[in-house]
Amino acid sequence: MAKQDKETYDSYEKDVYDNPPSGPMGVHRGARSAASRAVPYVIVIIVALLAGLLFWGVYSGEINNLKMPWSSQESSTASSAEKAKSAKSKSESRSDSASGNEADASNTDSSTGSQQSEQNEQNAEQDAEQTDNATAQQVVNTGTEVRVVNATNITGYAQSKVDVLTQAGYTSVSASNPTGNVPSQTVVWYQNETDKATAENVAQTLGISNVQQSNGLVTPIVVVLLD
Repeated sequence: MAKQDKETYDSYEKDVYDNPPSGPMGVHRGARSAASRAVPYVIVIIVALLAGLLFWGVYSGEINNLKMPWSSQESSTASSAEKAKSAKSKSESRSDSASGNEADASNTDSSTGSQQSEQNEQNAEQDAEQTDNATAQQVVNTGTEVRVVNATNITGYAQSKVDVLTQAGYTSVSASNPTGNVPSQTVVWYQNETDKATAENVAQTLGISNVQQSNGLVTPIVVVLLD
């Protein structure tokens, strides 16, 4: 029997490579989904929008108003510094106000002291005027009734003093003898404060140094003569 010169596929023994898997192999790939094919276009559109926004922000200046995450910390720090500065200013203002109040209080005290001093001076002037008026009102009244009491053993001694007062201008002078208790020394008694000036004038006229105010006198001025 003659040997066949040509070998065919069926002439070799079957192995694993004679049963290839189904579907595309090697460089061939399966069909991609619509989403995976659209991703590149979406990325291009997003990049174009971002580039357009960046160009618009730079051109219009709005990019300066763009707040970054780290800018909030800087803003917070600046705000804290401003608050601290404001608190310090308020504290200084209050301190200045307190100093001003103290100065005002000092000026008020000084003004009050000055006003009090002026008031004291006015009161002193008024008192002096009242004293002068009272002195002016205590004029010598030669028409005041004067009684001369003779408490000595000298007869006619009281009448002699009456004559002296009459010559001095007194118009209502009388002599009498003592009744009741008599003082220990010669004295001129007067009844009211308004009679003081007249009593002093009577004492000066008669050479008597003892002048006293006495209550219960019947006559405004009484002269008691003793040894």
